Amino acid sequence: MNKNRTLRRDFLKIGGAVVAVIPLLAISGRADAATNAAMRTSLKYQNKPNGDQKCSGCVQFVPGKTPKAMGGCNAIAGDTEISPDGYCIAFAKKG
Repeated sequence: MNKNRTLRRDFLKIGGAVVAVIPLLAISGRADAATNAAMRTSLKYQNKPNGDQKCSGCVQFVPGKTPKAMGGCNAIAGDTEISPDGYCIAFAKKG
């Protein structure tokens, strides 16, 4: 009987720990905003357009959920904070 009680307690402790960790895993699994500072610097990225050249008109740009939302860039790997109105020297106009 004592062994069953110990097993039950261990099961409840582990189960409680799992239940407590689930929200933390859900939060950490979300895609947080990320920037790639080294690539931004090397490509001279700026958050404003260069005349009529802007990220939303570039073949490298990966749009966000809305036209004004931050997106990504194939030239700046891992960066999810690229402004559609931004610009860098890797700009290549969409055909």
